Amino acid sequence: MLYWLSSFSEGGDLFNLFRYITFRAGAAFFTALIFGFIFGRPLINYLRKSQKKGQPIRDDGPEGHFVKAGTPTMGGLLILSALFFSTLLWARLENGYVWIVLTVTAGYAAIGFADDYAKVSKNNTKGVSGRIRMGLGLALACIASIWAMWLHPAELSGQLALPVFKNALINLGVFFVPFAMIVIVGAANAVNLTDGLDGLAVMPVMIAAATLGVIAYTVGRVDFTEYLGVHHVPGSGEILIFVAALIGGGLGFLWYNAPPAAVFMGDTGSLALGGALGAIAVVTKHEIVLAIVGGLFVVEALSVIIQVLYFKRTGKRVFLMAPIHHHFEKKGWAEPQIVIRFWIIALILALIGLATLKLR
Repeated sequence: MLYWLSSFSEGGDLFNLFRYITFRAGAAFFTALIFGFIFGRPLINYLRKSQKKGQPIRDDGPEGHFVKAGTPTMGGLLILSALFFSTLLWARLENGYVWIVLTVTAGYAAIGFADDYAKVSKNNTKGVSGRIRMGLGLALACIASIWAMWLHPAELSGQLALPVFKNALINLGVFFVPFAMIVIVGAANAVNLTDGLDGLAVMPVMIAAATLGVIAYTVGRVDFTEYLGVHHVPGSGEILIFVAALIGGGLGFLWYNAPPAAVFMGDTGSLALGGALGAIAVVTKHEIVLAIVGGLFVVEALSVIIQVLYFKRTGKRVFLMAPIHHHFEKKGWAEPQIVIRFWIIALILALIGLATLKLR
């Protein structure tokens, strides 16, 4: 919104700063961070008062989780409020890619909110039917995928770009839509499965988002893409504003979510942030790189799939409990130990993902 102030610039003055994505990204970060600090405690107090019993705790979960009973959920509203306020304030709102990511984020937030509300109001862990959640998620991802194909340059529309093999493109044609849908829905649900310990999901999300933000800015600049030999996606650099706002809002939330958590993110936040990561990957033509950058989320999701399939086939379990972070809890690892080690893994994977920009 504030980009319009650049129209008053005659060059070399204060208003000229608003032309630069990097300046507006920095401003978006601090705006979201301050928003989180200001409204975090009032929101938590409201959630605690309105929810009374807080998020229901699974009866079959790790024993250490029962002490968390009564902790309010839907804390993702803090991240999302800061994210949307800051993005709308600092991004160029005529940019279609920004609206794709915002739409996906808002849509999955609504699905997650409905699920959280059902759990809290009924005081059980079932929430909204899995089929309804999946159906709505697929419909939203389908719209976003078609929208992205329409906005992409003709030479990239419907194409799958490969990391490392910079000039390689696989023409998926109309099949790009179901592929992109899988990326978005898979990312949303993978982050949702990861959100099981205090601070576990939000930091890896910020790390992955920061990596994708750098990629978005890079592929949005023709000089960078020519030097690195990657595909140019005009206008994608504006997504860095969204990413900066996400990181600022995420840090504001983490202030209250750090162990012991004063509030849980809930499906409201985890589905929305995961969907956002998937949408950014689709927009920037880095869907495969997302699997590397978000490798921690992939492992979490695979642990659940493997556990379910193996149990149905043999009646036995591969892991003591799935997702895999609960397996380590059952093995006696302390919660902060698991969280910090998973953060380290997420950071290493992010650096590997960034390296694909330079590898030839």
